[in-house]
Parts: sequence; structure tokens; C-alpha cells
Amino acid sequence: MDSSESTCLTQPDSKEDDSLESTGANVSHITQIFTDLVRVETRLYNAVSARLRAEQGLGLGQFELLEIIDRVPGCRVLDIVGELAITVGAVSKAVDRLVAAGWCLRVAHPQDRRSSVLRLTSAGEKQLSASRPIIESELISLTAAVPPDDLARIASVLAVLRATLEAGPHGRPG
Repeated sequence: MDSSESTCLTQPDSKEDDSLESTGANVSHITQIFTDLVRVETRLYNAVSARLRAEQGLGLGQFELLEIIDRVPGCRVLDIVGELAITVGAVSKAVDRLVAAGWCLRVAHPQDRRSSVLRLTSAGEKQLSASRPIIESELISLTAAVPPDDLARIASVLAVLRATLEAGPHGRPG
């Protein structure tokens, strides 16, 4: 590597990199934060999903779908796609599995017969109700080492980051 390449790596030349520098962050810190976020998310997700599967027979991904269907009036596959940022095909297959399990129904959309609305069955509502306290209990247990004020700050920072990312690249609508 010649000295001009080294300079490019250590001295930001874009407005985005200047923004990082002005906040006191540097690229290695950002990379470590990213790595830590991914590892924490993976471990939390896996632990919660394992407990939920052991106690209720469904994984956290299925719970998330049930929760969205319950919360979003007239929920369609595209609503789930927007919330989870995964493909239409993946959501459609996951919904098919919920239907096969008897937890969800596809009902013709009242205004657009080419589309369907998702609704929980009574069995799906029971699964959702029984699963919520398990998830909350496991998350409380897994995060007990972090003081409540720190959890509140983490929640606040993650909410800002999530809103920014959901708005699209550089704050533009995605």
C-alpha cells in the first residue's frame, strides 16, 4: 500500500466520514459497535427463541409474525415485509407455515380480491398470549446485568438509529 492509500484510509474525505469524526467516533469504534450489536442481537434472539420453542412450540420468528398480524389492522404480507425488511417470498412462506399450523388465516381483501388480509385464529391468539410473558421474562433475565438507566439509554439510541435506517440511505425515504 502506498502513502496515498494510507491517507485515504485514515483521513475521511466524505461528508459522512466528517460526521463520524465530528461526533468523536472513528471507523474502528463504529466497526466494533456494529459487531457488538450483531452478536448481542444474535445471542438474545437465539436464547429467546429457544425458550419459546421449548415452552410453546414456536420460534421467535413465528411469534413476530403473529404479533404483527395481531397489531396491524387489515394486515397483509406487504405490511410484514415493511416491518421486518425481508422479502415477499420469505414472508409468504412463513405465513403459509402459520396457516398450516392453524394460527393464521388468509382472508380475501374486502376491496381488492387479488390480495388477502391476514387474521389470527383463536389458536393463534392463544399462542400469542401465552408467548408474550415468556419472551418478556427471558429478556428481563438476559439483560439483568445492565442497569435500568443504561437500558433506557440503549433503547433511546437504538430507536434513533432504527428510525434513521428505516427512513432510507442518508435519511431519505427508503
